[in-house]
Amino acid sequence: MTALIGLLLLGLLLSTAVPRLLARARWVEREPVLALLVWQCLVVAVLLCCALGLLLAASAAMPELRALVFTGAPHGVEAAYGLQDSEGWGRLSAAVLAAGALQTVLALTREVRAAKATRARRHAQLESRAPELPESIEAARGRRERLVVLESVRPEAWSLPGPDSRLVVTTGAMRQLTDRELAAVLSHERGHVRARHHWLQQFARALASGFPGVGVFREFRDQVEELVELAADDRAARRHGRHTTALALAELNLDRGVFGSCPPGLAQSPKRVDRLLAGRPRLTVPHRLRLTVVALCAPAAAVLLAVAPGLGSLL
Repeated sequence: MTALIGLLLLGLLLSTAVPRLLARARWVEREPVLALLVWQCLVVAVLLCCALGLLLAASAAMPELRALVFTGAPHGVEAAYGLQDSEGWGRLSAAVLAAGALQTVLALTREVRAAKATRARRHAQLESRAPELPESIEAARGRRERLVVLESVRPEAWSLPGPDSRLVVTTGAMRQLTDRELAAVLSHERGHVRARHHWLQQFARALASGFPGVGVFREFRDQVEELVELAADDRAARRHGRHTTALALAELNLDRGVFGSCPPGLAQSPKRVDRLLAGRPRLTVPHRLRLTVVALCAPAAAVLLAVAPGLGSLL
């Protein structure tokens, strides 16, 4: 049972100490895309620890499953895990981990259904306010996302992700922004759609709502909400300039504090404008590679820890 205990301890370490280090890291704002990768690797590693721990615990509790798991394994591999003498401990661990897995599935299902219902409602509202152009005209635009213009004095821009994505901009925004600023705003929203940020946000929200007492999932949700905005800002800045993007952000959010696609309070406009105007350089390529390798080591460590007893018996 050393593998199971090791997986549980590794999951505990990754879900407590590492998120605190990431939250204090100064490089995160300079590399939001890399930071998103690091957070995803961390969460995947925690979930792998739980999933592999559930498999080992269930194998200890149920001899039939244990025989199935180790079917075809070389002699001595099954004995190396010591599951035969841990049936009671295995049942308790399997019950706890199985409850967590069920909670994860239910939370993710609720989040996906709620997001689909919200998108359907917003699409319906959008169609009633702005009828779509014929498909032949839309196809000539050469864009994967349809652009919709709404009549409104309030300057706003947002995106509706999904299979039939939309980029929405109001006439107020078109009157208030210059052509370059408007292009930067649309590039920001297009970045959300093309990077599938809504999938990552749904996953993060589902984990946070399913396990409100687990700090790593709560921190993951909060960081994702902020980092996707920084990543979209960088996309717009690369194409249209930092100053143009910062001016567009400020113009759109004089009375809101965030871009139109973001819930109020999640990503503060002054902080994002200051970041764009500061123009801090990116990390060097070797530094980014080192951080990527370290991030990928987290899920790899969970897998290696699970198979270590079996590999040790073969040596």
